Amino acid sequence: MHRTSEDTMLFDYTVITNNIGLLWQGLLMTLYFTVITIGAGMLIGLFIGLIQLSTFKPLVVLGQVYVEFFRNIPLLVTLLWVYYAFPIFAGINVTKFWAGFIGLSCYVGSFYAEILRAGVQSVDPGQTDAATAIGMSYGQRMRRIILPQAFRKMIPPLAGQSIIQMKNTTLLSMITVPDLLYQASYISSFTYRPMEVYTAVGVIFLIILVPLTLLSRKLERSGSLK
Repeated sequence: MHRTSEDTMLFDYTVITNNIGLLWQGLLMTLYFTVITIGAGMLIGLFIGLIQLSTFKPLVVLGQVYVEFFRNIPLLVTLLWVYYAFPIFAGINVTKFWAGFIGLSCYVGSFYAEILRAGVQSVDPGQTDAATAIGMSYGQRMRRIILPQAFRKMIPPLAGQSIIQMKNTTLLSMITVPDLLYQASYISSFTYRPMEVYTAVGVIFLIILVPLTLLSRKLERSGSLK
């Protein structure tokens, strides 16, 4: 059926309702990658952050190189390199799922590392000295004294960076991971209705991220009052 110019200006909700299954699958993929890369990024950030706090200079430099490397290379470049270039260098096959996981995790891990480092350094040095004076080891000081206090201060920036991470997952579509944006592009390719499809994607992100952003700001304000 031929569409007139007037038809194309009308918002057709059936484009969304008829393809809600694909959008739902894409949303689940987006949420899946958000959760697993945040988890992996937290572990990477903890490891790299503690390395930067080490008294062994080579380890400190190694941690700083990692942070600056991943923070200063655009995430899209990292994803494309891991997916297309790394298999050539390493001589192994890297699937799009592993490429997305590795790229996103390493990237967000560099930001988490800086948040952790700053959080630990914000704790009063006198408490570290007191813990050392009573014979606590480095591990005991970090586990019992430093990290519990630092973590409370790190919650707001960690929450903010995690929100950004969900938005970063939209770049997965560039390596054909079927996330929400990829599914939207696919639907748009055969319906020829990008207005409806991408509006739906924007609304979905708003519904999820606006409450999380408000929560992050509330945590930040409560943290600043302490």
